[in-house]
Amino acid sequence: MPFYQYRCLNCKKRFEIFLSYSDYGQKPVTCPHCASQQVQRRIGRIRLAHSDESRLENLPDPSGLEGLENDPRALGQMMRKMSRETGEDLGVEFNEVVDRLESGQSPEDIEKAMPDLGDESGGIGSGDDF
Repeated sequence: MPFYQYRCLNCKKRFEIFLSYSDYGQKPVTCPHCASQQVQRRIGRIRLAHSDESRLENLPDPSGLEGLENDPRALGQMMRKMSRETGEDLGVEFNEVVDRLESGQSPEDIEKAMPDLGDESGGIGSGDDF
């Protein structure tokens, strides 16, 4: 859908407007807040699609992962980078764990503070043991 983002140079408010492709550049845009035509087009955020191959190329080299268990900050940074490369939202728990790692908290301390982590039935190993 051709929605366009603008900022009013008069009242400084941001707004979004729908214009057909044929109307864009032809029809004057007016601020819905103050009716000024002194507006500036804003370019919103864009999302780039990456192929699976390019995502794999951007992941860390496995040989560089050695020693991460002793460096929570580096482990958190690597996990955040991998999350961005996959383009998946891994949820609130994942983000909290990564934030804690990046602040220097050890994986063991995180596991103690978040006992239900990774297991919907009430904790790691609370189900059938194999």
